[in-house]
Amino acid sequence: MVTDSVGAELPEWLRAMPSGVDGEVEAARQRLGRLVRSCEGLLARAAEGQGLSIGDLEALSVLRRSGPPYERTPKQLGETLGLTSGTVSVRLDRLIRAGFVEPAGASDGRSKPVRLTRRGHTQWRAATGKRAASERELFTEALTERELARLNGLLATLLGHFEQQLGPAPKHDTPRLRQ
Repeated sequence: MVTDSVGAELPEWLRAMPSGVDGEVEAARQRLGRLVRSCEGLLARAAEGQGLSIGDLEALSVLRRSGPPYERTPKQLGETLGLTSGTVSVRLDRLIRAGFVEPAGASDGRSKPVRLTRRGHTQWRAATGKRAASERELFTEALTERELARLNGLLATLLGHFEQQLGPAPKHDTPRLRQ
């Protein structure tokens, strides 16, 4: 079995914890957190490799997932990303200047949707492809296909239970490294 950083530190943590703390639960929580932060790092490197911040890539991803014609209003982007209107405005200004999005026709004169450009599609595809390839390599080096399927089943069960008890989890990642 591979020793990881959590396994190496867990005995010390448990000695400092109040009585009754379940070591297996604590270890699982710590491992999940560290895996999320590692994935955030991969996302940041993939974005930076295409001249994007994580926030830029998130906005492009929302537009891409919206389907043709790949457009959303700033309000829709803000709601999906959990951002203020001011933050969305700054981000969109940057993406428009870079040529990744462009203003689209407004239907009511108040909303000013933006649309993903061909260049935006290209940058999104390149960054997302790099991230996905890196993750696939890391997962398949560590786990067999069967183990990965089992892990997904266990995580789905755990997430489903958490969502039943705590309400729906945010559907969009909110990395700590967001820029």
